Amino acid sequence: MTQLAVDDLTFEVRESSRRKTLEITVDRDGELVIAAPTGTDEQLLRDFVTEKRLWIYQKLAQKAEHRRQLPQKEYVNGEGFLYLGRSYRLKRVLPDAQSVPLKLVAGRFQLREDALPDAREHFIRWYSARASDWLTAKVKEHAQRLGVEPAGVTVQDLGYRWGSCGKGNRVYFHWKTILLPRHIAEYVVVHELVHLHEPHHTPAFWRRLERAMPDYEQRKGWLARHGIEVEGV
Repeated sequence: MTQLAVDDLTFEVRESSRRKTLEITVDRDGELVIAAPTGTDEQLLRDFVTEKRLWIYQKLAQKAEHRRQLPQKEYVNGEGFLYLGRSYRLKRVLPDAQSVPLKLVAGRFQLREDALPDAREHFIRWYSARASDWLTAKVKEHAQRLGVEPAGVTVQDLGYRWGSCGKGNRVYFHWKTILLPRHIAEYVVVHELVHLHEPHHTPAFWRRLERAMPDYEQRKGWLARHGIEVEGV
């Protein structure tokens, strides 16, 4: 069983022999997931969902509210911008202070004053370039270990998805992946590479992912709970 429908709620069921308890998470895009020990009776799952129904509705409402109220960056001195899980303060500098509109130097993002009108685009361009380098290196590292041969890496805006495995074995990542802590961004990489073996979220997919990354559930849980917080540039 990979899906469970309870009234108006549909869950992806992920079974694991390592798991001892039931847990429900609400993913970044509102996807509902129920993690369970291998072989859990369907009625137990249904009862658990019924018991947690109010909590689930509250979480779904919070996700929707967060998406509506994502803070907009003001690009003022001292404002924090994430990069691989760390927050770096912004410093606005005079146009003749540096040759490029934006750079990270001495622990600060430095943005030229004349680049302010297009600040968001400069940040996205900077993040995308760093994401391409970092993610390509991680894909190469893990692909060899996992025995897959991705055709290439593309970094772009994927909306509410962190990664995707496309036709021809090309892997895609949201540029915002580079804002995540390293071990979480690495989970996104391994998750997409496992899709080259198993295209869908079947039990075989999750078993293979667990072999590749035994603590994937903790990383997945962190992403579901905190992924929304890295939004907004």
